[in-house]
Amino acid sequence: MPTPRLPSKTLPNDDLGLGLKVIPGRGVNKDGTFNVRRRGLPRLRTYELYHRLITMGGFKFLGLLFLGFLLTNVLFAAAYLSIGMEHFARPGGNGFLDRALDAFFFSAQTLTTVGYGHISPQSHLASAVAALESLLGLLSFALATGLLYGRFSRPHAQMRFSKTALVAPYRGITGFMFRFVNRRSNQLIEVEASVSLSFFDPEANARRFVNLGLERNKINLFPTNWTVVHPIDEASPLFGWQDVDLLKAQAEFIVLIKAFDDTFAQTIYQRTSYIAEEVQWGVRFKPMTTFGKDGRLEMDVEQVDEVESA
Repeated sequence: MPTPRLPSKTLPNDDLGLGLKVIPGRGVNKDGTFNVRRRGLPRLRTYELYHRLITMGGFKFLGLLFLGFLLTNVLFAAAYLSIGMEHFARPGGNGFLDRALDAFFFSAQTLTTVGYGHISPQSHLASAVAALESLLGLLSFALATGLLYGRFSRPHAQMRFSKTALVAPYRGITGFMFRFVNRRSNQLIEVEASVSLSFFDPEANARRFVNLGLERNKINLFPTNWTVVHPIDEASPLFGWQDVDLLKAQAEFIVLIKAFDDTFAQTIYQRTSYIAEEVQWGVRFKPMTTFGKDGRLEMDVEQVDEVESA
């Protein structure tokens, strides 16, 4: 077996933008986020409000909408109570709870422009506050509708990657490989993959990046799964490496997938990474596709992680 070697300094250092400092762990997390914490930012960042509302979780977003609706009605109910519920035509009693509930539900009906009619303002001041709330309701519901549309219309990549990458036999040599599958039923075309090796170079006392050549870096159609392979030949930076060498070099394989979503007619991206501990040796992926009784090709997405001895 040839002696393991690091890529020579004559090779280009394809810095991905993560910098050359040695980051403990990984530079790119499994979900594609970057292992970088930003400091020095202001607590209130109004310029990120739209981005946060678009990208936050669904239940959190709905909870925030409900909380905003509730607080708005509480504030306007307090305004109506301060004006005096005697300025409203209403069927309720004169106790504080009756007046507070009437004020709250009148606010809710005004904000949503429902207006059942059993409570109505009888003074100019009460009418003016109700008109202001109606305007606020129209604007807020238009904004909420736009946010909901933005959340649903934004394309999301839902690719499932194998939990581990492999170094397995490949056409008489070995290859570094992983595979992934589209979990959505939509059609992806012109799928491109790029893989970069990040490792610690003790001579330079810095982290270096080398782009790995792939068996193929693009496929036009993606109806099943794709096993991305980097052949480990004499031209490969990984030639002669063993698992201990990957661990010693703190190796990380950074993956970027680019595809065109035929449903949204937009380009989507997804990232992930594999560190040295997530690379298996001496195994290969099990086939994910079989033929059904009707002769159609079937694929079991749950088998994307399945391996067998090589």
